[in-house]
Amino acid sequence: MLKEWDHLPKYMQSEAVRPYYEKLKKKKISLALKRVFDVVMSTFMLIFLSPVMLIISIAVVMDSKGGVFFRQERVTQYGRKFRIFKFRTMVANADKLGSQVTVKNDMRVTKVGAVIRKYRIDELPQLINIMLGDMSYVGTRPEVTKYVKRYTPEMMATLLLPAGVTSEASIKYKDEDKLLEAAADVDEVYVKQVLPGKMQYNLESLIKFSFLGEILTMIKTVIAVIK
Repeated sequence: MLKEWDHLPKYMQSEAVRPYYEKLKKKKISLALKRVFDVVMSTFMLIFLSPVMLIISIAVVMDSKGGVFFRQERVTQYGRKFRIFKFRTMVANADKLGSQVTVKNDMRVTKVGAVIRKYRIDELPQLINIMLGDMSYVGTRPEVTKYVKRYTPEMMATLLLPAGVTSEASIKYKDEDKLLEAAADVDEVYVKQVLPGKMQYNLESLIKFSFLGEILTMIKTVIAVIK
């Protein structure tokens, strides 16, 4: 649920954020349904997919040295920091060997990692984050702190809701690694070219927010992955 305006972080109490806040404030029922759905479905999916996740875990460990999960600090609702769960798809300490975004044919990606990234299977452990309330099924993808620091005042509106596993922006930019492939400075190209485009979709989604709309986004995501 939304906090009262005066209880938001000071950097979010701006006129750029207010229109989005006022829109969401009118959607109390949809926001409540969103959280109930997240808890119930994430619990069910974790139980149902546990055998599959166990097999993937074994494959990840056997393929290369390192743990099963990739844990990294990300930013979610109201600027709160949390550690995301993902199946490890890169070599150990990959974040110290290059950019924090991944490009096509990234040499840090393992053989098993390439396969599970292709079908977005590496995102499955985020069901844990959803159950804990760190994330939601649908919402702005959680960024690392250094990218959030580059947000414009308007972009801060995306922090009114929990970060998500998928979104309209995620569908439109599902091949963003190809966009960054030829970049000399991946971080700068991401912040100045890719991020603004993704944020346009994220901000539009806040204005149009509805529980049924989020269900539709989830269906579109499944279709996009299958294609």
